[in-house]
Amino acid sequence: MSNVERMRPLDAAAMSAAQRAAAAELAAGPRGGVKGPFIALLRSPELMDRLQKVGEYLRFRSSLEPRISEFLMLVVSRLWTQQFEWCVHVPLALKAGVRRETVESLAAGSRPAAMAADEAIAYDFCAELMQTKGVSDATYRGALDQFGERGIVDMLGVLGYFTTVSMVLNVAHTPAAAPDVPPLQPLPL
Repeated sequence: MSNVERMRPLDAAAMSAAQRAAAAELAAGPRGGVKGPFIALLRSPELMDRLQKVGEYLRFRSSLEPRISEFLMLVVSRLWTQQFEWCVHVPLALKAGVRRETVESLAAGSRPAAMAADEAIAYDFCAELMQTKGVSDATYRGALDQFGERGIVDMLGVLGYFTTVSMVLNVAHTPAAAPDVPPLQPLPL
């Protein structure tokens, strides 16, 4: 399989009016420009606009503390072996308080042993959901006790949004943006 970037940034002169408007709105927000998944998503400006607003909420305003959100972003990035998101979110997760040993375990494809208690609840919720396409009553209760109903819905939003973003980036072959973060190795099938 080739890793040649499939969807390169669009030249502003070649953009439709809808693409220019969506790019300008994205650039005016907290992301500051069209990068990462939004390069590919700009091919469908209305989808990009709607999706980026969901992502903006999940990254910057959700009920989850940034450490848990960033941790979940790493879990999803590892699941999809998504290099761009991994490289973006490893430094953010470390800054938010995720332990380096936890990040290293995730990178290796292992359940981290050094997780904080709330990270373990979030990890188990995510792992069970991804593996069984649902969660048991016990897993739900643990997440409910820790994060509340809004937190569970916001966790689901993070997982779903970053799954979508990971698929877009993997199909587009978007290169990683941070050469100082070691790339993820493929997980065994």
